[in-house]
Amino acid sequence: MHCQEIMKRDARAIADVDDAFSAARKMHEFDVGFLPVCDASGRVVGVVTDRDLAIRVCAEDAPAKSTAVRDVMTVGAISCRPTHSVAHAEHQMRSHHLTRVVIVDEDGRLLGVLSLSDVAQYVRPSRVGRTVRTVAERKYAPERP
Repeated sequence: MHCQEIMKRDARAIADVDDAFSAARKMHEFDVGFLPVCDASGRVVGVVTDRDLAIRVCAEDAPAKSTAVRDVMTVGAISCRPTHSVAHAEHQMRSHHLTRVVIVDEDGRLLGVLSLSDVAQYVRPSRVGRTVRTVAERKYAPERP
């Protein structure tokens, strides 16, 4: 199965020059916690999450309407091509502890988003379980007794 078969094609994105307030409003409007960030040419240059906004805007008491998304986004998005296998996307999720990857064309322009919940609908439960466990692991988890 390929990413293009199960990805969400109507992914919402935001421009890197937009402000953090606009990002939060867009997340609220579309009930999402993740937005790919695109530059002026439409290439994905990063992602901004609700967590990014909480930590880098709210917790810093930064003015949301005058803080550019490019200043609070996570630079560089983990991506796949539409023709990559879903197994490849799962590998990316496991390797980077992510629940979403952006799907881009050969020029790095946004085509869609593939989330772990999309994968869970189409892949064997045992395989999804392995991906969920790996994504959920903390990088610096304390040793278990």
